[in-house]
Amino acid sequence: MEKRAGRQYRCSAWRRRNLPILFLFFFFFFLVFSGAASAAGNGKTHARRINPGRNSSRSNSGFGVQLVRRGDPQRVTIDNGIVAVTFSSPDGDVIGIKYKGIDNVLETLNDDDNRGYWDVVWSKPGDQRGPFDKLRATDFRVVMQDDEQIEVSFTKKWEPSDATVPLNIDKRYILRRGSSGIYMYAVLERLEGWPDVDMDQIRVVFKLQQKLFHFMAISDDRQRVMPLAKDRITGRPLAYPEAVLLTHPSNPEFRGEVDDKYQYSCEDKDNKVHGWISEEPAVGFWMITPSDEFRVGGPIKQDLTSHVGPIVLNMFTSTHYTGKDLNTAYRNGEPWKKVLGPVFVYLNSGDTSTLWRDAKEQVTLGHYSK
Repeated sequence: MEKRAGRQYRCSAWRRRNLPILFLFFFFFFLVFSGAASAAGNGKTHARRINPGRNSSRSNSGFGVQLVRRGDPQRVTIDNGIVAVTFSSPDGDVIGIKYKGIDNVLETLNDDDNRGYWDVVWSKPGDQRGPFDKLRATDFRVVMQDDEQIEVSFTKKWEPSDATVPLNIDKRYILRRGSSGIYMYAVLERLEGWPDVDMDQIRVVFKLQQKLFHFMAISDDRQRVMPLAKDRITGRPLAYPEAVLLTHPSNPEFRGEVDDKYQYSCEDKDNKVHGWISEEPAVGFWMITPSDEFRVGGPIKQDLTSHVGPIVLNMFTSTHYTGKDLNTAYRNGEPWKKVLGPVFVYLNSGDTSTLWRDAKEQVTLGHYSK
């Protein structure tokens, strides 16, 4: 009897000491299980948490990320005190990027839908090269918003009556506190039974201020002051439209050169960072793609980067250098869904001699986290 009473006392004492630990264990297990079940049962594309890397400007850490509407329902701005990015709404084009006293680094002489945008070259089977579809959205929503990060979404659901590429579209943009640039990705989807389609090209395009950005950098050994867009207009077209002999360039040193955007192509495995530099003010605009896993064609497929305009591209799929063998062709109602990106549009400032080196460093900083 005494032994049993002793055992009961020891068990009771053990429970008193360890009950809080058991409670915390089961509470943690419940949280993990319920979170996993919720994620598994929800087919929506969730907000991405982005690691800002070392480009964060802690001097601006007191400025939380803000979403701003200034009375125009067709425009929406996200601002972290370093960069302010303005979108057309609900289309989802990037129509303005404010940075370091420059009200807009994009070309303000262009229409709003011809500054920063996604597009697809598509056609029906058997047709010749089809139109550019700029993937204009019809709905805008805020995916997440707090002082650390804002993610916005511009979406469109395809209808059989549409004359556009048969895709559901979700264009995403993310701005973080202290980050000197904006992350972007897109979720494209076609449902089972939708019409047959060929998609020769999917890309992102940015067109920069012609009066500011004159120096282009593709790699350590491919950097130079570039001709102007108008130099191509006054030049002589050669065997194909992209190749132009510069006959009356603004800079006489370029006379006799051939300008051709394909001169600045590179293999996807090397296509990590490229862009343009403005000398006054000293500002860089860079397209950064640390991974090419979402591109079509493998690591040694070549594609376009930046070229005269000044234009900055990110090519996700194309038939360049391969032809139709790498075309994205869908037949017999095949369903398909793909995430393209994220990529990082990075802006920096300082001594022009350091801007390229700083942009290269961003590639290895691990900006992306799940």
